Amino acid sequence: LQLVESGGGLVQPGGSLRLSCAASGFNWDYYAIGWFRQAPGKEREGVSCSSSSGDSSYYVDSVKGRFVISRDSAKKTVYLQMSSLHPEDTAVYYCAAAAVCNKILRESEYDYWGQGTQATVSS
Repeated sequence: LQLVESGGGLVQPGGSLRLSCAASGFNWDYYAIGWFRQAPGKEREGVSCSSSSGDSSYYVDSVKGRFVISRDSAKKTVYLQMSSLHPEDTAVYYCAAAAVCNKILRESEYDYWGQGTQATVSS
């Protein structure tokens, strides 16, 4: 079972990045996918999640209106489109798989994790 993130990089404030999370080795259709991030010196926090069907999604307040999560079942890939980026969005972003996408993302509910991708917002 594997989750692989990609799409991180360096972007200026106000810019955009699209992160991808590609899944393999498990039944994709039964899992919700969440995105977490960990900034330097801070605890990891839940950012967004998408239900297994893609019908429901949740966002932490700090990214609402700026980030959009979506999933492509044919490609077994979940995307996190990040726009209007702020320096405080700088972090390592991780995707993870869970049975359910809840409004509050809890690490303990997520069984499988990717290795992370670095997103840096700086001028």
